[in-house]
Amino acid sequence: MKKFLILLAVLATILGTLAACGGSKPAETPATGEPAGGTATGTSKDTIVLRLGENQPADYPTTLGDLEFARLVEERTDGRIKIEVYYGGQLGDEKSVIEQVQFGAIDFVRTSISPLSEFAKELNVLQLPYIYRDEEHQWAVLNGEIGDQLLESVDQANMVGLTWYDSGSRNFYNTKKEVKSMADLQGMKIRVQESKLMMGLVQAVGASPTPMPYGEVYSALQTGVIDGAENNLPSYVSSSHYEVAKYITMDGHTRVPEIVVASKDTMNKLSAEDQEIIRQAAKDSQALQREEWAKYTEESRQTAIDAGCVITELDAGLLSEFQAAVQPLYADYAEYAELIQKIQDTK
Repeated sequence: MKKFLILLAVLATILGTLAACGGSKPAETPATGEPAGGTATGTSKDTIVLRLGENQPADYPTTLGDLEFARLVEERTDGRIKIEVYYGGQLGDEKSVIEQVQFGAIDFVRTSISPLSEFAKELNVLQLPYIYRDEEHQWAVLNGEIGDQLLESVDQANMVGLTWYDSGSRNFYNTKKEVKSMADLQGMKIRVQESKLMMGLVQAVGASPTPMPYGEVYSALQTGVIDGAENNLPSYVSSSHYEVAKYITMDGHTRVPEIVVASKDTMNKLSAEDQEIIRQAAKDSQALQREEWAKYTEESRQTAIDAGCVITELDAGLLSEFQAAVQPLYADYAEYAELIQKIQDTK
């Protein structure tokens, strides 16, 4: 009965989404075709049209990665499989799209790992502060055996993990002074997401965690209600926080990746050959997505510099004190101690 009620709720969400979308169009629409419930055929019975949900705008790095994925699939199947990318949340919010992918009503979604960790607890490990030494270490993990193991973890939620996308690293920024060490953060009121892990991180480095809605952060920084916040460099700029918080320290305390997943129901309808084409195309699309993210980050960095912001890089020695301070937080993840150790041992 519970599963039936959940299915009814998902169907209601789908109908609501279709009504709300009205005349909205995907980023790439075939000349003919009618997407419906996982797969659809156009005028040619051999053409399969699949849908991918994306909540970011058309020019965002993850959307560009999605489009590269779609291009590669169409190219490698000689047009037999086409993927329509619905960006800007056209198919619904992130959570509802994930649920529809579970039931096979939508074929793919690009999402943060945070909502998926509800179904695959192992993914929480990737959100631990300072779990990686640096960006190179992160991608050695994600594109290796451990990353493949974690992609497979969403299988238990009737989904298939395909690849990882870049979303950069989160860093502390503030209105008061350049932060070169933990001592400089002492007592600062730092806006943080209302999660046990993130609040614990801010406390561990000596600051005072202050949860508040993201939309209120700019005015809170401006009026001194808070002293700082944390986010990746592009968000620091796009939110205009750089206008009022001129000091950002690139400590990279979390590097939470994005993930592209498929509905297992959709994949099971395809031949083994086509499944492999989709898997490889997704992995190959990562290169372009990471390249676009790097460009986006560099543009944001230059905008901040031009505005007079102070961008502070921490060397390994300075970063080690931050890493040591958060180790007690790992105790809550004792069941994943072996996985954590494997990540830390990866070269």
